[in-house]
Amino acid sequence: MSDAYERFTAVRVDRPEDAILRITLDGPNLNAVGHDAHAQLADIWPVIDRDDSVRAVLVRGAGKAFSAGGAFDMITDMVSDPVVRSRVMREARDLVYNVVNCSKPVVSAIHGPAVGAGLAVALLADISVAGRTAKIVDGHTRLGVAAGDHAVICWPLLCGMAKAKYYLLTCDALTGEEAERIGLVSLCVDDDEVQDKAMEVARKLVLGSPSAVSFTKLALNNWYRTAGPAFDASLALEFYGFGLPDVSEGVAAHREKRAPRFVDGTP
Repeated sequence: MSDAYERFTAVRVDRPEDAILRITLDGPNLNAVGHDAHAQLADIWPVIDRDDSVRAVLVRGAGKAFSAGGAFDMITDMVSDPVVRSRVMREARDLVYNVVNCSKPVVSAIHGPAVGAGLAVALLADISVAGRTAKIVDGHTRLGVAAGDHAVICWPLLCGMAKAKYYLLTCDALTGEEAERIGLVSLCVDDDEVQDKAMEVARKLVLGSPSAVSFTKLALNNWYRTAGPAFDASLALEFYGFGLPDVSEGVAAHREKRAPRFVDGTP
C-alpha cells in the first residue's frame, strides 16, 4: 500500500486487485463512524483522485453492516461543544463534495444497516449495489436535526422529491429491494452476492477508458453541483439543530431504545 494511505488508520484500505482500491469501514458498534473515521472519510478522496494507479474504488462495511452512522460519543461532543460541531460540519461538507469531485468511479457494496456518514458514501457512489435485506435509514429527523449530510444533494435526484420527502421526514427504513425499486440505488442482489457483484462492477470500470469514465462522471455530477446551494443550506440547518433541545431527546431516545418525545409532543 502506498505511503499516501498510511495515515488513514480509522478505515481499512487495500488493493484487492490491480487498479482497484478498496475502503472498508471496520469499527465497533456496526462500523459506527467516530471522530477519526469521519475526518478520514472526508480527506481520503483527494488522495485517491491524485493516485494514477487507481481506476476504480470499492467501498464496503466489515461484518454485519455497512455502517450504523455517526458514533454517539461524537454526537454527544457535537452537542456540548460548538468548536467540535463546527469541525464536524466542515468534515461533512468536505466528505460530500470530495466524493462528488473525485475523478475515479466509486462503487459501494451495501449490506445490513447503512446510516449517517456511511450512508453518504454509499449513496454518493457512482454505482451502488445493495443486498435485498439491507436496511437504509437516513435517521436525522428521528435524532432531532434536519436531514443534512448527503440527503438533500442526491435523494431528490435519485428517487424523486415525493419519495425523498417521505423517507427523509419519517425516517422509515428502506430495504435494498425497495431502494432499487424507487431508484435510490443502482442494483439490488441477494445478500450473499453483494460483495462479488460490487467487485464485478469495479472490474468492469477498470477495463473502460479512464478518461471516458472520468469525464462522464464529471459531467453527470454537475447535477449534484447544481444542488450545492440546497445541500449547503441543509448542512447549516442540521448543525444549527445540534445546538437545540430536540437533539438531546433524540440521543436519549436512541440510547433507551424508545420513541423520542420532542418538545412539541410530536412522536
